[in-house]
Amino acid sequence: MILVTGATGFIGKPLVERLIYDGHPVRCLLNEKQVATLPWKAAPEIITGTLMDSVVLYQAMSGVNTVIHLENAQWWGRERDLERVEIHGTRNLVEAARSARVGRIITLSHLGATPSAAYPLLRVKGTVEEIIRSGGPAYTIIRSGVVFGKDDAFINHIAMQLLSNPFLFLMPGRGEIVLHPIYIDDLVEAIAQTLENLDTVDQMIEIGGPEYITLRDLIRTVMRVSGRERLIVSVPPYALRWINQGTRLVLPRTLLTPQWLDLLATNRVAKIGTLTRYYTIKPHRLEDTLLTYLPGSNGIWATLRAVFRRRPRSF
Repeated sequence: MILVTGATGFIGKPLVERLIYDGHPVRCLLNEKQVATLPWKAAPEIITGTLMDSVVLYQAMSGVNTVIHLENAQWWGRERDLERVEIHGTRNLVEAARSARVGRIITLSHLGATPSAAYPLLRVKGTVEEIIRSGGPAYTIIRSGVVFGKDDAFINHIAMQLLSNPFLFLMPGRGEIVLHPIYIDDLVEAIAQTLENLDTVDQMIEIGGPEYITLRDLIRTVMRVSGRERLIVSVPPYALRWINQGTRLVLPRTLLTPQWLDLLATNRVAKIGTLTRYYTIKPHRLEDTLLTYLPGSNGIWATLRAVFRRRPRSF
């Protein structure tokens, strides 16, 4: 039995579909609101509750041999959400997994994560890694580059920002930060293959796509593919954080969150070829993949839905 947390998220939804298709018995830990709107045609076994409920966690762990831990709060812009869900929630999960004698915990992290990071998202992710490594059960920690796909909250938010301002795009810094984006299908395939790959046990694996790209080049690529050419204006990241704080007083959610800026605080790359070293995957190129879904998407209604989407009451 495989237990998946964060199963209705950007990565969780296609992963659960893939696991069910492969014939794995799958159980998902979901809150009441998520249970009411399941996104799958063939629904997995459902346990209703959150990472904060120890009793439910023990119930969810019964008979489980692998946990795929994807629950996070990284796109909602509040550090206390990160600490509550990622740190306290992971501690509860590891304790329950140890008591239930779960064989392995597989989790996702970010390239550049470390407990000593100056940026909250990378610091919290680094702390989560430490909790899982020292928790007792075997583990696999996959540090990935920025994940992109049709419903992502990174590249799609760049396209939405281009739509919301027909003249300028405010770029954090000078755009020299190097990123290593990975397509959602490649990441899901890597997680699925991790289940059977013994070389990944008790390992931290850093993966990305087939190419590096600077932030400036990424923005220009999104402009070219979406047909929304704008003047790029370099703005100090601290000034964009001030703008974000003001915007959050008006909108439930912002396109440019503090965590979005945390991801752009430093170069975030893995060695080219690491993905093919551990997995039998031919990774997708960024621009070729964006051309399949980005043109014509992320219109005004999608942008409004993104900024007026309510913050979850529970995770």
